[in-house]
Amino acid sequence: MVVGEIAQEKDLVIIGGGPAGYTAAIRAAQLGREVLLIESNKLGGVCLHEGCMPAKSLTDVAKQQLNVKRMEELGFTFSDVTFDYHAYKALRDRIIIQLQKGIEALCAANKIELFNGHASFLDRERIGIENGHQFEVIRFQQAIIATGATQITAPNQLTVSALFQLETIPASLILVGFSYIILEAAFAYRSLGSDVWIIMDENFELSLDIEIMKELKRIMKKRNITIIPNAIQVTWDGEQCIFYNQRNEKVEIKAEHFYSEGKWHGQTDKLGIERLGVLNESGFIPVNHECRTNVEHIFAVGDVTGAPLLALKGMKQGKTAAEAACGIASEVDLTWIPTVVQTDPPLASVGYTENQAIAAGFKVKTGQFPLASNGYAVLTGKKNGITKVIFEEGSDRLLGVHMFGEGAVELISSAVFGLEMGARDEDLLFPLYPHPSMNEAILEAVEQMKGQAIHFLQRKK
Repeated sequence: MVVGEIAQEKDLVIIGGGPAGYTAAIRAAQLGREVLLIESNKLGGVCLHEGCMPAKSLTDVAKQQLNVKRMEELGFTFSDVTFDYHAYKALRDRIIIQLQKGIEALCAANKIELFNGHASFLDRERIGIENGHQFEVIRFQQAIIATGATQITAPNQLTVSALFQLETIPASLILVGFSYIILEAAFAYRSLGSDVWIIMDENFELSLDIEIMKELKRIMKKRNITIIPNAIQVTWDGEQCIFYNQRNEKVEIKAEHFYSEGKWHGQTDKLGIERLGVLNESGFIPVNHECRTNVEHIFAVGDVTGAPLLALKGMKQGKTAAEAACGIASEVDLTWIPTVVQTDPPLASVGYTENQAIAAGFKVKTGQFPLASNGYAVLTGKKNGITKVIFEEGSDRLLGVHMFGEGAVELISSAVFGLEMGARDEDLLFPLYPHPSMNEAILEAVEQMKGQAIHFLQRKK
């Protein structure tokens, strides 16, 4: 190892080139800062290469497979329809490389200096970067930590990265927990022919409104995805899953692959943060609304700061940290952060569920509208799903919107805007909605709450 005798002087150093890190780098560069971005692997991070993008790619393929039946109903004729999984993987990998090169081009255009290597703090003002036999010492003015999180898994279990990058479509798959990762994997692999079991144990992460959950279970039953609730002592021996059901009966299920949600912790190993005095709680770095750690000139963004482990949170934090580092008043507020799940149909929600709102002390009123009553949904064969809205009684203030159906991921942005702007029921009733469209489900859910829905027969009180 060759150690540099003189430390290089750098303005802003960012460790980690995932969504949070490269977003922070670009925003800081836009504001005139000289930025050094350090990445030990590939730009784009786990999200691009192992997590978000491979997962969404697979769910899209599964949806296309289901569309074949719809195409036949519309009059298209197919013969000998087959799916070449290896051809799909080759295309997916080419697209991911293309996206990586796009990030590299953006960094170059913003004059961001890239350094490939492993970074660790030597003290509060210096970072050491190791790349093979080369070791550089950097003295910095400010630093942003964006190193992500890592999953703790037992031997013989799939990691989330491996789950969406299997060599072949599995004949059978067991998923333990209940999160957006598990739901996306369940719908995708079932559509592609796998037998799928979801075993719900204490790793129950995804909080869904009760009406959405009912509709989700109905669709999953229709798709032959088996749900086993309230399982305890779940283990995996490499060939079969063993657990006790809610009747305290021992159950054994053989499967080709096994994935358990498990635990996550911030990727801080060998980062040297103990030399900084930066707080480190359960493997995650706590930050304030500006994404500052307890050390004034050091920030942390993305999954390394803890739940929710979402790229959209990391990108928002990256922008905020960059602006705060440049002396601009900026903050992160995750109150109305949306959750989306790329199942088929997709799920999207933001704000309180009905039970959460009641537990928080609100007196609520709700409305819901099934997509089976939406003309455009019926016309296009996308009539599975439901939209539910939650308002505060008295003030008529919007508290939450929950959607399960085609277009939900795109439409949820309207709900985010409404919550951020303190919308009331009249604010959703007054505007004109395009017709025919899935948008009308939001309008008629509010109208149903008011007893005014046009395309939904309500019982008279």
